[in-house]
Amino acid sequence: MLLHLMGSSGDGGAETYFLSLVDALHREGVPQAVVLRPHPRRESALAEMGIPAKVLPFGRFDPTTRLRIAAYARRIGAETLLAWMSRAASRVPGGPWKRVGRLGGYYNLRFFRRCDLLVANTADVHDYILHHGWAPDRVVHIANFAEADQHRALSRDACNTPGGVPLLLSMGRLHREKGHDVTLRALARLPNTWLWLAGVGPEEGALKQLARSLGVAERVRFLGWRDDAGALYRAADLVVFPSRKEPFGNVVIQAWVYGVPVIASRAIGPAYLIRDGEDGLLVPVEDSEALAAGVRRLLGDTALRDRLRDAGAWRAAVEWNRAAVVRRWKAILNL
Repeated sequence: MLLHLMGSSGDGGAETYFLSLVDALHREGVPQAVVLRPHPRRESALAEMGIPAKVLPFGRFDPTTRLRIAAYARRIGAETLLAWMSRAASRVPGGPWKRVGRLGGYYNLRFFRRCDLLVANTADVHDYILHHGWAPDRVVHIANFAEADQHRALSRDACNTPGGVPLLLSMGRLHREKGHDVTLRALARLPNTWLWLAGVGPEEGALKQLARSLGVAERVRFLGWRDDAGALYRAADLVVFPSRKEPFGNVVIQAWVYGVPVIASRAIGPAYLIRDGEDGLLVPVEDSEALAAGVRRLLGDTALRDRLRDAGAWRAAVEWNRAAVVRRWKAILNL
């Protein structure tokens, strides 16, 4: 039995990928359960999969969560505990089980000191862990996977967006690190181009105010949290992803899976994933003018768009496919 620990209350790439991996392992017949912080959407998604879930507080100064995790793990016969991110890792209890921490970024490793093994989703995060003194036999690299869902393209009418105009899609938490303000400033240089921005987060109010001050609010649709990502990707002409900080970049491989050309910043993750000019375009971090120029270049060159789309789709199928990633997880977890 594999017991996942999810202590985040947020909605971001790691939390979304958590559900994707749980679902993928479930389809492989892996017995699983989850202990998670209260989160109605995740609780509902796990219930739909038929995954047992126990809700615990994971409070910052909560002395009971670790004890209650241990009691639940013993009750269900857990053999492995998989902790997602820092808060969950800091609550991993001692016991007869294997303790694994999953890192999707450059977290403070003191939170993972109770873990026997760490799983990094990029080679750079893997090297970061080794640099901080972890033994090589206690660190492995397993990349994320991306898989298309069954949603049809969302009608532009559903989002009050004209047909026939270029449509950009930006996905991710509404947080400064994601660079959505850079996208809005680029949009101001792209008349007659529209933007769908999907995500939730603390910067929503500031971004809406920025859109108004830039005079682009009429061409931006803030879509909030979405469970139909494929419907958005399939409707878009281009995906823009100008993060200031990005260890990996699930949006990049998702764009490839859905066959949408992508232009991203040279943050660590996108620069690791994208071969500039071959399967996507890269622009400097925080450079809205370069982002706008890249969008104009792609919109004006059908052959380039097709080439980037096809190359990205091939790489997603070969390098980030579900079956290969799940086999790797099953191997390291002895499932």
